[in-house]
Amino acid sequence: MLRIAVPNKGSLSGPASEMLHEAGYLQRRDSKELVIVDPGNEVEFFYLRPRDIAIYVSSGRLDIGITGRDLLVDSGADAEEILPLGFARSTFRYATRPGTAGGVKDLGGMTIATSYEGIVAGHLAQEGIDATVVHLDGAVETAIELGVAQVIADVVETGTSLRNAGLEVIGDPIMHSEAVVIRRTGADTDTDQPKAQQFLRRLHGVLVARTYVMMDYDCRAEDLEQAVALTPGLESPTVSPLHNEGWVAVRAMVPAKEAQQIMDDLYAIGARAILTTAIHACRL
Repeated sequence: MLRIAVPNKGSLSGPASEMLHEAGYLQRRDSKELVIVDPGNEVEFFYLRPRDIAIYVSSGRLDIGITGRDLLVDSGADAEEILPLGFARSTFRYATRPGTAGGVKDLGGMTIATSYEGIVAGHLAQEGIDATVVHLDGAVETAIELGVAQVIADVVETGTSLRNAGLEVIGDPIMHSEAVVIRRTGADTDTDQPKAQQFLRRLHGVLVARTYVMMDYDCRAEDLEQAVALTPGLESPTVSPLHNEGWVAVRAMVPAKEAQQIMDDLYAIGARAILTTAIHACRL
């Protein structure tokens, strides 16, 4: 039976369980449940603290886990990312008071406060910068005001909380994070765990289904080449003759974010009865 770690709380938990449900797996109904078994899919889910998931997976006690890329890197665990999931995105940046540093190269000799010591220490080493890293749990914006550090490293979304604290972002992002599927480094999910490959295919199918919509429309046969150029599909569109001579029906997958513009462009070349429908699952 495949053993999978799922975040038990925080920004990763809800979207992860929702994606697993869309992929056809049973999920817990009560947040107090720590383990559930999905016998039909031969999977056992363990609901764990997001920061601990990489450690459990690297130990080999669990086959696969869903966690944040930031938490994976910060843990230093012997685990690797195998599939990005596109939610819980975040960006890590350095921030300090204006005039303290112009860029990352100016951080040498300074003290940096962060909740992600592993990420920051690794980035400083990569940049060849000798600085002191202080680990703090929770919000770190007050570390500079209280004299604990001259610089902080933290998740930055809009930057509003930093500006409210009188701080400014410096340098390029330390890293971009999102939810990811991980496994123990070097584990062979292709041969050792066929169920793991099925799991990955299902999640990939959910990602594709969320990214694309199915588009159907009618167009004159003489306009077909123009229409197909707008909707090439993944392999090629399905084209069927209509009862009215000289007209065809076309079906193709198109990127969801471009669907409205594609509909406008199709209408402009004479296509009609243009419809889009959601895709709930797929395999490519």
